Amino acid sequence: MSTEQGSGEQNSAARPDNSPEHPWPVRSIAVKVAQWIDRLGAVWVEGQITQMNLRPGTRTAFLVLRDTAADMSLSVTCDPDLLRNSAVPLQEGSRVIVYGKLSFFTGRGTISLRVTEIRPVGIGELLARIERLKALLAAEGLFDPRLKRPIPFLPNRIGLITGRASAAEHDVVTVATQRWPAVRFEIRNTAVQGPTAVPQILEALTALDAHPEVDVIVLARGGGSVEDLLPFSDETLCRAIVSAKTPIVSAIGHEPDNPLSDYVADLRAATPTDAAKRIVPDAAAEAALLQELRARAAAALRGWVERESRALEQLRSRPVLADPLRTLEQKHDEVERLRTAARRAIDHALTAESTATRHLREKLSAVGPAATLARGYAVVQKVIGKDREVVRAIDDAPPGTQLRIRVADGAISAAALGSQSAAPRSRAPRKESTPND
Repeated sequence: MSTEQGSGEQNSAARPDNSPEHPWPVRSIAVKVAQWIDRLGAVWVEGQITQMNLRPGTRTAFLVLRDTAADMSLSVTCDPDLLRNSAVPLQEGSRVIVYGKLSFFTGRGTISLRVTEIRPVGIGELLARIERLKALLAAEGLFDPRLKRPIPFLPNRIGLITGRASAAEHDVVTVATQRWPAVRFEIRNTAVQGPTAVPQILEALTALDAHPEVDVIVLARGGGSVEDLLPFSDETLCRAIVSAKTPIVSAIGHEPDNPLSDYVADLRAATPTDAAKRIVPDAAAEAALLQELRARAAAALRGWVERESRALEQLRSRPVLADPLRTLEQKHDEVERLRTAARRAIDHALTAESTATRHLREKLSAVGPAATLARGYAVVQKVIGKDREVVRAIDDAPPGTQLRIRVADGAISAAALGSQSAAPRSRAPRKESTPND
């Protein structure tokens, strides 16, 4: 049998006579609720006092204890001496830890916590809790600079969450308007301290984050005590700031104040005035910067034009551009000079070669056969059919040989009649030398 079935059977057994025909009266339900609540026993509860009714002469003091992170409250009753004899004066807004037992009043159908002990939460304990929460958020990486969203240079509309008619609202709006007169705000006035601050701030933050024209959201509050700034160290608010899509600026308190919203926000401003200066540009400064940039751009352009003009003048002053035909004329003169020199060299070479040719011709004519024949010599050839052989010795032309005799002006046909050997040349007697010579 399952647990659910067992529970159903128990419920059926507990109310066997309960049906539309036999409903329970209100007193029965009230008594049963009182019995169930009585089983809870005594508990420790932490919250913030939002209402305190302590009338002289009464035996019961009435309080309202509210959750610091949610819109929930609980009625509390106690002995007035617990409030009067507290080591730390208690007032509305004080954070306390109470010990008591829940009671259900059947007559009115209400629940109240009857407390027998009240312990104020001291500053040291609050700071210790904030440090523990800070360490937890840091370990989760919620302080990582890489998660920070950039703040727009000129927001279209600025969302502002601050107290109604507060100095922080006046400072942000006044300074931002002075710096940029066309700036627009979407303001949400909420409680900035006390038990209702966190729920109201969360509601305003959600609304502004969903606004299509809001480009940045500013959380602004003036300085105050640690208790006054506690809502801005609330864990729920810190996680809402991290999960928001719109960049958020935390401008809480003064420079020494460091609530946890400063660490999770995309930008921390020292004061609300500093937040206005950091999210809205100064129109006068931007105009001066624009004028300076325009002057610098104009000066740079003039400088560039002057440099290019000088470079152009230098190029134009070069001989090749100053007198383009001068180079052609120089080349023309050089070509003419080279042509004259080449013609002269060719003429000289032709003259020299003509002279050499003439000399060779004269030498050739002097030693050639024609010149020899002209001096009375003849060339004798033996005719053998169509062949002719030069006769060099008498043995080459025996008697009867047909001869061809070539002379200077023609050739003579002849026949060898005979031959005669040439007499040997006589040599002169050699003179013998004597000893006396």
